[in-house]
Order: sequence, then C-alpha cells, then structure tokens
Amino acid sequence: MIKDLADLGLVKLQKGRKESWFIPTKLATNLSVSLTDSSSRKQGFVVVETNFRMYAYSSSKLHCEILRLFARVEYQLPNLIVGAITKESLYNAFENGISAEQIVTFLQQNAHPRVAEKLPSVPENVTDQIRLWETDLNRVEMTPAHFYDEFPSRDVFEAASDFARMHNGLLWEDAKKMRMVVKAEIHMLMREHLRGQN
Repeated sequence: MIKDLADLGLVKLQKGRKESWFIPTKLATNLSVSLTDSSSRKQGFVVVETNFRMYAYSSSKLHCEILRLFARVEYQLPNLIVGAITKESLYNAFENGISAEQIVTFLQQNAHPRVAEKLPSVPENVTDQIRLWETDLNRVEMTPAHFYDEFPSRDVFEAASDFARMHNGLLWEDAKKMRMVVKAEIHMLMREHLRGQN
C-alpha cells in the first residue's frame, strides 16, 4: 500500500541500510488538513515558544508524524504533543527535502487560536533561526582538493599560484606562508608543472 501512496505522490520512500521509512509529502499534508472537519482546521493546534519549545493540542497521529518531520517530539499525551524544534531535527528535515519556508508556513497556518490572534503567530526569532539553519546547511560546499606547502622559493610558489589561477583551479592561498589549495582535477597538471620548475 505504501508503494501505491508513493506512486500517487502522497509519501516519499526513504531507504537505509536495514530499514525503510516513508515521509508524507506536501500534497499529503495539504489533503489531511482539508479532510479534517472545518472547526478543527479553523482552530489550529500548534503553539511555538521563543525558546523553540512546541506544544500541539491534538490527538491525531497524523499531526504527530508531521511534527516529527521537523521537530523532536519528547512526549505525547492523549490531547497534547510536546516537543522542541532543534538544529538536528531541522537538518534531518532539510536533508529529506523539506524547506524552511514549508515548515514556517505549516506552523503559521496551524497556529493555535490564542497565538493566531497575535502577529506574528510564530515568534520571529524561531522563524529567523529556521531560515538561518537552512542557509547554513547550504552554505558549505565540499570540493575535492589538494594542499601544497613547503615551496623551495617564493618564485616557485608564485609560478605555481599563477599556474593554478590560469587553469581555474586555485581555491585558496596564503602568500605570506607560501601555502595553497587547488582543485583535485588539476592536481596532476600541478605536479607536472612543479616538477618542471626544479
């Protein structure tokens, strides 16, 4: 049945080494909200505090599973889900294709009536931090590279630096200490160039 739901675009299948699991898609969450009775939809159920604590006044297992996608659920009572939005829980969400904007929108659209009256319904420090953690995750880019140091002379270092720049392979250099990092794809060319310098 899960395979059929995946074919319909309602869940995304994830496979690990030993286990498989599924994640509801945005379509599934939108459908689930539209299928609930109109009174509960108007009311909302989530309260987020400035300290990233989250309280969801719901007995729905679906709501609990949706919250688990981006928050650490600490315990569940008959009508209350208590959790926290953490950096780790958000990184898991981002890695599974959920964006910061989707999380913020979900929290705003499902805000409890007491906090929905206030603007903003989700504390700004929480929404800002969710967005910052997403950009932080996307900020670092891994590039295979090689580190060069201990050049015999400044002339050899400068020639190597120019050579790496010419081949668009220089990632970083410290001219004072004569060190540099070049892309792995020009490593063999750089070695040949340095051998020719001696």
